[in-house]
Amino acid sequence: MDRTSQLLSSYACRLSYEDLSPATVHQIKRTVVDTFGCAIGGYLSEPAKIARRLAAGVNSVAPSRIIGTGDYSSMDLAGFANGVMVRYLDCNDSYFSPGGGHPSDMIPAALAVGDTLSTDGPSLITAIALAYEVFCRISDEVPESGWDQGIFSVIGAACAAGKLMDLDEEQMTHAISLAAVPNIPLRVTRMGELSMWKGCAAASATRAGIFAAQLAAEGMNGPFEPFEGRKGLWESALGRDIQLEKMGGGDEPFLITQNTFKFYPSQIHTQNPIGLAIELHSQVDVADIESIHIKSYQSAVSSASTEPEKWDPKTRETADHSIPFLVAVGLRDGAVTPATFAADRIADPSLRPILARMTIEEDPAFTEKYPSEYNCRIEVKTKSGAGYVASGPYPKGHRNNPLSDAEVSEKFRRLATPMLSDEQCDEVLGLLWNLEQQPDMDDVFDALVV
Repeated sequence: MDRTSQLLSSYACRLSYEDLSPATVHQIKRTVVDTFGCAIGGYLSEPAKIARRLAAGVNSVAPSRIIGTGDYSSMDLAGFANGVMVRYLDCNDSYFSPGGGHPSDMIPAALAVGDTLSTDGPSLITAIALAYEVFCRISDEVPESGWDQGIFSVIGAACAAGKLMDLDEEQMTHAISLAAVPNIPLRVTRMGELSMWKGCAAASATRAGIFAAQLAAEGMNGPFEPFEGRKGLWESALGRDIQLEKMGGGDEPFLITQNTFKFYPSQIHTQNPIGLAIELHSQVDVADIESIHIKSYQSAVSSASTEPEKWDPKTRETADHSIPFLVAVGLRDGAVTPATFAADRIADPSLRPILARMTIEEDPAFTEKYPSEYNCRIEVKTKSGAGYVASGPYPKGHRNNPLSDAEVSEKFRRLATPMLSDEQCDEVLGLLWNLEQQPDMDDVFDALVV
């Protein structure tokens, strides 16, 4: 096996719960609370219904629970169905680096395998820490490319699944290879008018990561040099090798401590513009607006600058990636919630005149500071001659402007209601904030039945 496979396999097999600092364990619990809230919030979506129907139709000798139900499926299809629910609202966490993405998409892999094997809380926490390390360390080294973010999560999901299956190092290297080589997703998933698949692509990577670990556990081997080999991942996609060196543990922090939570159910680059627009809502009468000018970093403005679909979204998936649409909603309504994305509200003709008065451009100084800062500036001029400005570097939920534990719990309740009762929310939150004490996840899944 090549160097990267061996490094990841060795790290995955030797990582233990005792290697995790108290701060790391606490951040994992915060992230699990956030992820379950997103899953229940996405429960009634059409993609989630499709995924659950498919998963519920499969019986397995190694069954795994589907979130929100009493149904079971195979590990990989339960992971897929749960992953679709987690991702649908586009409200789960983000990690931004040259590659970037949403590492909590991998948590359903750990949950699916852990449920089948009756894994305890510390083991589940360790597997999640491992998945994040793999995802984040690789994405730190890979520039933005034609790959979709599933290329990071499929490898992390395979490592988490393999860890819980107690694969040895040789098996783990093959699980990693069998995850990476057949599953290279394209970034066209997130271009132009977005389809349902935008919220399902990472769940597909989760399913593939679980399946890769299952194959390796049964003795299947994969290509021996999936990363550094001729026509391997690095050569085919980048034309050069990348070098992974540091991994979390000892004096090196675990990168899950640097993830960002979302306050609004939309793409990460829209978080700051939404917050600033809502800040201006109480100051500006939208009927009096003459012009709205938005400045931000290149990654934020690129889709609005190059894709006309973002100025007249037709789907929920396009609308939650549209800074122009969401700024217009924030200015007019003073809030962005899951209800913002109902079909009639996306098509609302009264929003289009606001969009028509809007422009957006890159500020090179903001681009230079990204991703350490997510700067945005909104300038509004009115017909009556007044001017209003809102700006800032860190949206609510950013690690430099974090949600408190109480706010994470409140986000869970906000997304989970009305699917869950107040009593159910209390029970689930009590269990998840004490995840390290759970003998398995049975009580959590039972409390989550819609």
